[in-house]
Amino acid sequence: MEKGDYLHRQDPETPLEEQAATLDHMVRTGRTLYVGVSNFSPEATTEIAALLRGMGTPLLVHQPRYSMIRRGIEAELLPVLEREGIGCVVYSPLAQGLLTDRYLDGIPDDSRAAEGRFLGRSDVTPEVVGFVRAIGSIAAERGQTVAQMSLAWALRDPRVTSVLVGASSAAQLESNVAAVDRLDFTEDELATLDRAAKEADVLA
Repeated sequence: MEKGDYLHRQDPETPLEEQAATLDHMVRTGRTLYVGVSNFSPEATTEIAALLRGMGTPLLVHQPRYSMIRRGIEAELLPVLEREGIGCVVYSPLAQGLLTDRYLDGIPDDSRAAEGRFLGRSDVTPEVVGFVRAIGSIAAERGQTVAQMSLAWALRDPRVTSVLVGASSAAQLESNVAAVDRLDFTEDELATLDRAAKEADVLA
């Protein structure tokens, strides 16, 4: 039995009531312990949460994309999750590796961007590289890498329950986990990071 299952995309051809009923059935028949959704709009999240609540199966978690340069969930989805009491476990907090030092000196042959795995060469723009260079000094002053600071930044919001990180080695995983050693940000740091993102025109 799985501990939990997600609907990773809303199926536009299937009524939301049917999708909710399927999740409820999985819990009631012992196939899973809890359920969540991923990449649902704020409106669909509100609706399916209400449907599941009426069935007696709470919607426990939402998994959206979120990072320092992909902030689309802030205006509407995060308030919905807070109001509904739904956990938020974000994916791609490092923007598929863009928010690291991986691409500061070009695109390595063995990188995601070179291989086209969830990231393309066209995503490694001068604006993104410039932004990472600009915030590198802030990370260094905090005693962190840009990746560690980016993870800490995603976790700064109390509505974000956790972040999903990928790692190609044990050393990389240990480095990412070390982000929790410094999760606090000053108002000046946050303002500087926001200003750098706007000036680099990398926000989405």
